[in-house]
Amino acid sequence: MQNKPLLFGLIGFLLGGLLVSVAATTFQKPVTNMGDMAKALQSKKGEAYDKAFVDMMIQHHQSAVDMAQLSQARADHQEVKQLSRDIILAQQKEISEMQQWQKQWGYKSTPAQSTHSGMDMQHH
Repeated sequence: MQNKPLLFGLIGFLLGGLLVSVAATTFQKPVTNMGDMAKALQSKKGEAYDKAFVDMMIQHHQSAVDMAQLSQARADHQEVKQLSRDIILAQQKEISEMQQWQKQWGYKSTPAQSTHSGMDMQHH
């Protein structure tokens, strides 16, 4: 009788691990780096390729904008700050252009949302 709490705890632990592993393999993981993006595009062609490419590039460009905005407040060298300003202008322009393509082509719109919390950006 004293082993019941241990047994129930062990069963709960195993079921929890099983649930996490099923969720990890069932739900699509976000593509987070260029290598993963290229791999995700390998099996696509035509319309499916265009749709995935534009979606991933919007996300990729937004990450570049986020990094560049952070460097505006934290970088020491003016060259890095100037490069960051250039990146922000160029990447935001391209994000807008790709979002317009999504609308024109009837694709689901990819919002370009900053991945930084408000605290990170308050140091401007």
